[in-house]
Amino acid sequence: MSTKVANAAATDYEPVIGLEVHVELKTNSKMFCGCRNEFGAEPNSLVCPICLGFPGTLPVINRKAVEYLCKTGLALGCSIAAHSKFDRKNYFYPDMPKNYQISQYDMPLTTGGSVTLPSGKRVRLNRIHLEEDTGKNVHAGGRMAGAEYTLIDYNRAGVPLMEIVTEPDLSSPDEAEAYLVQLKAVLSALGVSDVKMHEGSLRCDANVSIRPAGSSALGTKAEVKNMNSFRSVVSALEYEIARQKASLAAGERIVQETRNWDEARKLTYSTRSKEQAHDYRYFPDPDLVPLSLEPATLERWRAELPELPLAKRGRFMESYGLSDYDATILSADIPTAVFFEAVVAASGEPKAAANWMLNDVPRALEKHGLTIESTRMKPGQLAELIKLVKSGTISGKAAKEICEAMVADGEDPQAVIAQRGLAQVSDEAAIAKLVDEALAANPDSIASYKAGKTKALEFVVGQVMKASRGKANVEIVRAALIKRLE
Repeated sequence: MSTKVANAAATDYEPVIGLEVHVELKTNSKMFCGCRNEFGAEPNSLVCPICLGFPGTLPVINRKAVEYLCKTGLALGCSIAAHSKFDRKNYFYPDMPKNYQISQYDMPLTTGGSVTLPSGKRVRLNRIHLEEDTGKNVHAGGRMAGAEYTLIDYNRAGVPLMEIVTEPDLSSPDEAEAYLVQLKAVLSALGVSDVKMHEGSLRCDANVSIRPAGSSALGTKAEVKNMNSFRSVVSALEYEIARQKASLAAGERIVQETRNWDEARKLTYSTRSKEQAHDYRYFPDPDLVPLSLEPATLERWRAELPELPLAKRGRFMESYGLSDYDATILSADIPTAVFFEAVVAASGEPKAAANWMLNDVPRALEKHGLTIESTRMKPGQLAELIKLVKSGTISGKAAKEICEAMVADGEDPQAVIAQRGLAQVSDEAAIAKLVDEALAANPDSIASYKAGKTKALEFVVGQVMKASRGKANVEIVRAALIKRLE
């Protein structure tokens, strides 16, 4: 082994990660034209001469998109520019109908700001700027005239796109995921985007490099693209960090490039050398006037900001006595948080409501392919279920079955109980008879219990519950058994 390779192999490296998050804004129309901004429409049905870049057409700035970006900036503590402008970013890809993208270069709408992770670490933001999205390449995998082909859907071209760029403050793949979770929670609270990675309204590129541990210098970075979930981001970063370490250990040089993540093969691969800003030949868009924002408008937008996830998490902990973990999960998704608070208001049982919303409800939603927004279950029904369990009307096991029926079909809990015969038996005389039968049938368990093996009692409890088809009140069963035995 050469001295150079040996030194590289022995060096302890640390990763340096920065993220560029692209967020499609939930406006009614596109960024510079009146075409509908809608996911899932017939390919190339939401286009016009403006978003297709026909000669002689003139773009007009979407006011709502500017408002959404500025509200995001205000929520994240950014500085909002009083004056801004749009530029043309020139490059040539099939999904770019104009052969340039209207974006922002040296005068973005916001600079600075930060996102605070659950650990307390503050991830600084470099900027948030506004641009238009590109079309979508659809790699059909078929063959036309003997060659593979790609289809292009321009419906997405011109959709308002917000790019949120961090400083290189992230030091692990897990921190990158935590950042994305927190950012998504803020965007969801603001209502500026659907933030659905599987639909492309939230996309993430990662700039990753490594450097000797303790060094302040930045290494040569690779930009990783094509990650379609938070877990993909983690996996891609883990692979890329390991690849760069292995390259240096082998005496190779890291080159600045763009790499795609292959989800199937779990690896990144090189696609092109990384462009610099001058490669795009930016210049101010001559068809768009500079953008000026009135202080009064910004203050009105600031006053309209909703309660943000960090504040909501603190309130859930203080008002409802929830743990930090439970409060963090419940406050991260606004529809879930709204549903939870409605259940608490109807039941008066915040901890029980949190337990259902964190466990059985999500499992039932996933099983039936639903979300908290699409389920027919109402908060009042879940609140009633909580009261039925507390009163002893139904067992915990039966409640889980009822919960699934409510999530899937919106059935009333009392109706499910009646239809399926799930009412809990709390009649002490009836339970006493079942207890006596179980004791008579299990003398060995009785002997074990009296010999000090307390787990034998639970076996007999299980036999009683089995005989009652799960309907007996388990606390009454246990108390009756102990009374008989002691």
